[in-house]
Amino acid sequence: MTQEERRIYLIQALLREQPRYAGLEIPGSQEARKRLLRALLNVRPAMPASEAFLAVQDAYLQEAIRQKGITALEDLTEGEEDLYLWRGDITTLRCDAVVNAANGGLLGCFCPNHGCIDNAIHTYAGVQLRLACWKIMEAQGHEEAPGQAKITPAFNLPSTYVLHTVGPIVGQRLTDKDCALLESCYRSCLTLAEARGAKSLALCCISTGEFHFPNQKAAEIAVQTVKAYKRETNSSIKVIFNVFRETDEAIYRAFLRGN
Repeated sequence: MTQEERRIYLIQALLREQPRYAGLEIPGSQEARKRLLRALLNVRPAMPASEAFLAVQDAYLQEAIRQKGITALEDLTEGEEDLYLWRGDITTLRCDAVVNAANGGLLGCFCPNHGCIDNAIHTYAGVQLRLACWKIMEAQGHEEAPGQAKITPAFNLPSTYVLHTVGPIVGQRLTDKDCALLESCYRSCLTLAEARGAKSLALCCISTGEFHFPNQKAAEIAVQTVKAYKRETNSSIKVIFNVFRETDEAIYRAFLRGN
């Protein structure tokens, strides 16, 4: 199958799953079909999929990631010892584990084609990720509290694991509790990643988007927490501070130089 054939197969299969989409026409342009497929993946409930569907989906997603271009840890330039700064798409990063800034439901972003990291990671990992998260939440019996972390396979991502953590939602002003919870997110991810044997971990900018944590303070907490953790535990884990925006890259670079 070509990528286009896979795309049409997946769209048709997803439309058949949901009777409410009966009669929905597949758009004519390739770009519109890409957006429709992502939207359908985003809104699909956590449920099993057939082996045939997964085989086509996995081939499609792995090729899509390959076309975007995979960056391996070995391709990055070390800044300080065991610490790296990289601006790029975390779904294309090959390391042992990547961190996802999740919401309390832990099932991913259901908003079609939303630009958040939660949406991107669930889209390119595949439908298996939402089901894996659902099983965790079903066993837990309640929403995920901020500051903790859960781990799943990364499925179709180039990494091995995904760490899911819920950051604090900042209200009208930043509080000491918000800062403590963000620090806990990073510590929880580092601890859980190492417990699973991960030697490298990519940390995203937790809480800085939809959750309104100030970028400057968030970066300060991230860098200080990682350095303190490594110092206190004598850890040799390699940590990649992953940013997507140029402004965040500049903020992190200043903190890494200054510390």
